Amino acid sequence: MIAPARALLLGLLVTLGGPGARAASGPAVEAENGMVVSSQRLASQVGADILKAGGNAIDAAVAVAYAEAVVNPCCGNIGGGGFLVLHRADGQSRFINFREKAPGAASRDMYLDAAGNVVKGASLRGWKAAGVPGTVLGLNTALAEYGTLPLARVMAPAVALARDGFVLTRGDTDILDFGAKLFAGQANVARVFLRPDGSSWRPGDRLVQAGLARTLQAIAAGGSDAFYTGEIPRQVEAASRAGGGLLTAADFAAYTVTESEPLSCRYRSATILSAPPPSSGGTTLCEILTILDGYDLRAAGFNSARTVHLMVEAMRRAFADRNILLGDPDFGPNPVAQLLSPAYAEKLRATIRPDRATPSADIRPAPENLPQEKPETTHISVMDRAGNAVSLTYTINGYFGAGVMAGETGFFLNDEMDDFTVKLEVPNLFGLVQGARNGIEPGKRPLSSMAPTIVLRDGKVALVAGSPGGSRIITINAQTLINMLDFGMEPQEAVDAPRIHHQWLPDTVYAEPFALSADTQAILRGMGHTIVEQKPWGAQELIAIRAAVPDAADVATSGNDATRTERMRPGLLYGANDNRRPAGAAIGE
Repeated sequence: MIAPARALLLGLLVTLGGPGARAASGPAVEAENGMVVSSQRLASQVGADILKAGGNAIDAAVAVAYAEAVVNPCCGNIGGGGFLVLHRADGQSRFINFREKAPGAASRDMYLDAAGNVVKGASLRGWKAAGVPGTVLGLNTALAEYGTLPLARVMAPAVALARDGFVLTRGDTDILDFGAKLFAGQANVARVFLRPDGSSWRPGDRLVQAGLARTLQAIAAGGSDAFYTGEIPRQVEAASRAGGGLLTAADFAAYTVTESEPLSCRYRSATILSAPPPSSGGTTLCEILTILDGYDLRAAGFNSARTVHLMVEAMRRAFADRNILLGDPDFGPNPVAQLLSPAYAEKLRATIRPDRATPSADIRPAPENLPQEKPETTHISVMDRAGNAVSLTYTINGYFGAGVMAGETGFFLNDEMDDFTVKLEVPNLFGLVQGARNGIEPGKRPLSSMAPTIVLRDGKVALVAGSPGGSRIITINAQTLINMLDFGMEPQEAVDAPRIHHQWLPDTVYAEPFALSADTQAILRGMGHTIVEQKPWGAQELIAIRAAVPDAADVATSGNDATRTERMRPGLLYGANDNRRPAGAAIGE
């Protein structure tokens, strides 16, 4: 890890205005032998310790994911699912899909009343909202195929954190406070996540999770079978039946993961690797970037009216395609190749007026014109000394998922059923209005916005990126990549920069505070954009190396300070934790 004196010097340069310094962001964490970035500091330390002990990036990522199931219970999980993108030092890239599946008894209209109206909250809270979790099989599969350490060794830190407890900080308790009312309504949950007097945990308290420790120890000793067969799924089935849910032990036993090549596209001189369907994340991210590849954003300037207009119009079109055309590939075709083709991007660019917003109501994807081919979340970025890189995003959806826990098993079940199209034209938790291709069917995986991403330059890893945030994951990743590849920002600057978001419907540009000046907002409103300011969102967890920043000559040509790139030294890893989630950390080895 970087020496403390050097870190202090870099911090002073930023604070005092040294060469290329900016006061808005401090330096990223610098390391030589490995880097772990996650939204919980203790989990990041677990990963860094695994790397230090000789484990590779997969070993560390799996260890962090299990640790986050303990120390980040809103979002880290063994009761949810996700995606993992891996790029190995030998040049091989793989995608592991462990997205949840609908229970065998699920049906298209299961959340509608007799009149055909959506039953409020039915797909978000309670046992009926839960899909079959995939995290355990996904992590264990990745470790068995690409890791180097035994499962029991990798899981040992998570077991200890659950058994012995950990001391909460303000960042931890702020998140737990979101679930206080939910916890209070269930005795088994309240015993763990509220103090004995029923009040919320406070900074300095120690959170012990004995039930979760037993579950994790069972998995560490018995592997995936301990989670998908035997006592654990039987307890889940009993609790689900009692709570009006659909999950059964047979659903657990039938669960599978898939493995394939990751989705790939080009932006500027970089290769983007991300998640294919059933994630919409990689496809939508790449469609946005493919459209924007035809414009000179660097000349337009960061968050200028022109840049924001172009980004919004690209987002608008990509999300329209995402919401209507994508779904689980095991249940129907996804026209991914066509959506990401240069010809299609050129066609979409021709519909973007330089001086006027396109009303979302005027954009309707036309599947017949495309040849067919057969929330709350958390993200982990890891890179080891050999050059292996892992981008892993997993989720239980909303904070604390469905808010239900079977007996003393200690883990929350997801509410991923809300990611299906519950009813046409009705928005889900994240405001997405989705199509029939994402309708509920037994054994089907709901469409996701998760987009774990690795960026290559000249075949070498340049960036490892990802974030929570529901539909905003896609635009968070897009803007982080644009900030570095177009505007030459350093890693922490790229992560800290204020964000905008548009997802087709509602027809609204969401902007973080200070993202857009009053003058810029006036210009955009004059072009027909509706702008709504919202509190900051997401939690980008970024790893970068020097190759991710544009060449100094290119940056100088654009009018920026070329010396800024000199602070990123060749061969070193830079980790940037998003301060929107202050409980997180980048820790190098």
